[in-house]
Amino acid sequence: MQVERREVIIVGAGPAGAATALRLAARAPELAAGTLLLDKARHPRDKTCAGGVIPKASALLASLGVPLDVPQARVDAAAVRVPGRSLAVERDDLCRVVRRRELDARLAFAARDRGIELREDARVRAVARERRGARVETEAGTFWAPVVVGADGSGSLVRRALVATDTGVVGRAVMCDVPAAGTSWDGHARRRYDFDFRPVARGLRGYAWAFPCWIDRVAHVNVGVYALPPASGAQLHDELAAALDGVGARPTRWQAFPIRTFVPGAPVAAPQALLVGDAAGCDPLMGEGISYALEYGIMAADAIIAARTRGADACAVYQRAVGEGAMARKLRRLEWASQRFYGRHSAWWFRLARLSGRAQQIGLAWYNGIGAWDERSAWAALGALVRPGAWQGA
Repeated sequence: MQVERREVIIVGAGPAGAATALRLAARAPELAAGTLLLDKARHPRDKTCAGGVIPKASALLASLGVPLDVPQARVDAAAVRVPGRSLAVERDDLCRVVRRRELDARLAFAARDRGIELREDARVRAVARERRGARVETEAGTFWAPVVVGADGSGSLVRRALVATDTGVVGRAVMCDVPAAGTSWDGHARRRYDFDFRPVARGLRGYAWAFPCWIDRVAHVNVGVYALPPASGAQLHDELAAALDGVGARPTRWQAFPIRTFVPGAPVAAPQALLVGDAAGCDPLMGEGISYALEYGIMAADAIIAARTRGADACAVYQRAVGEGAMARKLRRLEWASQRFYGRHSAWWFRLARLSGRAQQIGLAWYNGIGAWDERSAWAALGALVRPGAWQGA
């Protein structure tokens, strides 16, 4: 069997894999020319995801030279329900909601146009470490490279074969799309998304959501439920039915998908392999993954370039960059928050979160990466909370 050699193999052409490829194309064109980007399907292909693009993700896309120019619903307000109270938040450009089939295709084709070899309909069947590299067997052929990037999602084959056999903490989500015209929901017209944390009081370690979106130029509401384990399929389905009833929608076909969350200290690299995106772990509090996918991809590409230009160990450089960087600090804080807000004393933590409107605004700016708040220390946030002059709306 003929084995084709490449400089880098990226398994998965979603945001994480495409970001890795785009960063390589921008920073090391000669390395990008030997990079292979694989996807098991053909773009544009469906991807089950709510599709929220926070400002941090928009900024990362801009840094990669890819404008967010796919069809999108803009969000400038949020309605948040927590046990005992409802909150309203208004802020310019909280989020953009896209369809992943369109976003992923835009990114994958941008990588292809910049010199990355894109092979679609190339499902990976096996990955094995050998001869100072890794062998990747696909339905489209067999390839070898000194380094493989696993951008293949929550159930990552690259992770299981080359990095770690454990599955970590895997959350679950269910969602469906309903034409907005057939509901009582006004979020689309008001550029608003809704979050409902009241299911926490019923034992769910998560929340329900309603997002505006466009499907084939028709206004829809994307309704879903996310939860950390333990959460049964029946419980998720019941909460989805309640969320649909809350927007005046009839039950409809729904989809389920796993969300592998970040675990502090878990390996994201091993010799010849780097994990990015959901394969490495995303936000455990809200399940948001697009911004982290892009950031992981950028760091992975930089580690690969460092290995080639400075003789560094790509595995060590990447593990250190992820473990010590601002993104990991943010994910660790989100993991800490998920233990509190979805834990035994959740009611107390929700009461605390309701007390200060300024704290809510700071938290929102931090979560969305506005004004680089996600890169600031906890002391900076505390200072902005207690000193009005230190907080200028980010």
